[in-house]
Amino acid sequence: MLNRYLDISTEVKEALEQGKPVVALESTIISHGMPYPQNVETAMNVEKLIRENGAVPATIAIIKGRLKAGLTAEEIDYLGRAGHAVPKASRRDLPVLVAKGSDGACTVTTTMMIAHMAGIQVFATGGIGGVHRGAETTMDISADLEELGQTPVMVVCAGAKSILDLGLTLEYLETKGVPVIGYGTNELPAFYTRKSGFGVDYELDTPEELAAAFHAERELGMKNGMLVTNPIPEKYSMDHKVIDKAIEQALAEAKAQGIHGKETTPFLLAKVKDLTGGDSLESNIQLVYNNAVLGAKTACALAALKG
Repeated sequence: MLNRYLDISTEVKEALEQGKPVVALESTIISHGMPYPQNVETAMNVEKLIRENGAVPATIAIIKGRLKAGLTAEEIDYLGRAGHAVPKASRRDLPVLVAKGSDGACTVTTTMMIAHMAGIQVFATGGIGGVHRGAETTMDISADLEELGQTPVMVVCAGAKSILDLGLTLEYLETKGVPVIGYGTNELPAFYTRKSGFGVDYELDTPEELAAAFHAERELGMKNGMLVTNPIPEKYSMDHKVIDKAIEQALAEAKAQGIHGKETTPFLLAKVKDLTGGDSLESNIQLVYNNAVLGAKTACALAALKG
């Protein structure tokens, strides 16, 4: 049943009604993930790449209290310019933002929720949240992991951000019954780098194999999502020693400044960008493009299976 607070764009609605492939995209990347104007340029390029690979893009956000599946270019530009003035909207924020008629940039969690509400099964993003370092005392665990355990959407990403505790993140996903698939790799990618030292559950090598696994999960009546981890292209992969050093320094500064909760990830990513001379921003943009292409190809294979 369609939620009465949900607006699906005409293009996305027609695609869904006709069984055409659609790929959901989050909006926190636009507002909080990158500076203006690179954020808007990246968002528009991602939509273009998805179209070039045979699918329809559906960027998801909350505008004036409405849950939007499919944004206009003007709405994307608005979010990009507003930046951090737009609240990051996770599951707990939705009722208040809707009730107040406010804007919200959708995280992985809320993008999954709204995509599922709209009937979109594939979602491409940068990286997911996870278990933060030191979570055994802080209990700082991203809502993304809970959502993956309860919402049947395939999330294509470049792994979990290496600012996190990757081992505990994988343990948490296992507890929630979420399959972690490596696309062409048996090792969990760590966002800026292709390797982490941690294994994935399964390695699959084609969009058709990914689509078949997700289709089987749906046919089995399972309620959880599926995580596809797609390594950043070799050309843009960063030296793990450089990234690790920048992350350690960023974590120390966050602790010293008392940064916590939903502000942690944007602070750490911005600090890592500064410490790497902007190299991490270029890597971030390229891995998002890479995931968009794989998301589109997988959505096309899924549509063919169901057709």
